[in-house]
Amino acid sequence: MFVRVQSYNIYSTYTKSNSFVPYYYANRMSTIQLIHTKEELKAILSEIKSAGKSIGFVPTMGALHEGHKALIVRASRENDLVVVSIFVNPAQFNNKEDLALYPRTLDADLELLKTIENGIVFVPDAPAIYPEKTSFKPFDLGILDKVMEGKHRPGHFDGVVHVVHNLFEIVEPTKAYFGQKDFQQLAVIRKMNTHYGFPIEIIACETLREESGLAMSSRNMRLSEQEKKDALILWETLQFVKDYRSKYPPNELIKKAIEYLETGNLHLEYLDIVDVESLEMVENWNSPCVCCIAAYCGKVRLIDNLLL
Repeated sequence: MFVRVQSYNIYSTYTKSNSFVPYYYANRMSTIQLIHTKEELKAILSEIKSAGKSIGFVPTMGALHEGHKALIVRASRENDLVVVSIFVNPAQFNNKEDLALYPRTLDADLELLKTIENGIVFVPDAPAIYPEKTSFKPFDLGILDKVMEGKHRPGHFDGVVHVVHNLFEIVEPTKAYFGQKDFQQLAVIRKMNTHYGFPIEIIACETLREESGLAMSSRNMRLSEQEKKDALILWETLQFVKDYRSKYPPNELIKKAIEYLETGNLHLEYLDIVDVESLEMVENWNSPCVCCIAAYCGKVRLIDNLLL
């Protein structure tokens, strides 16, 4: 089978843009391939699967940074092929201004990924992700979309579930990789994966941080240098919670942590300490838990968390 593949010349060592390439010609691709249609993607992935090869998948909304790259590098090392999707999903934005301002930096994204040897970047349009005829059926997430992000961003996780479900159906990966910075999203995706019976292993990867401690995020591109300094109070507050865990029960520590965070310049949306699996508020330290924070730094909404 031959498939049409678009590849950027700066990455290409064995093909030119718009040439026909027999995928089976090489065991490991020496170029990042850029694909826009799911038909092209499925043609390549069909050969991979028929050969018994593994596929790693990293879904993103673009504006890639070193945190994304860490996920992609791990997926590349652990699989025969890695697929990176870039799709700014309108269904998971409950704020139209936030959607409009979300960074779209495809050229810079491809530059960041140029050293990935066995990769495909899939950049679909909305009709490819949301076709008129679809097998998708929503389901009740229970408490997972009622607390924290779900409480403050109604409908957000409905959009996440829908887009990831459809991407999973297109890519059919062996493993899918997600960062722990979006801790609640990770819990939602795990439940979704089980509910729909996808035979996909969900891999959680640690949050990558700047030297300052600020969690890497695409939204950081919208912060001024002063705001990046102001945002450090998030990480400092999480460290405060960690340091004082042994001295206070969770409900008291939440109050003190909020007082600590409010000494800075951020506008707090929530600060909760919850069970790592159920995401229910904890009353004691008897089970594994996580502290999750969301706050506005200027007009930019930031989230972070720390396992306790």
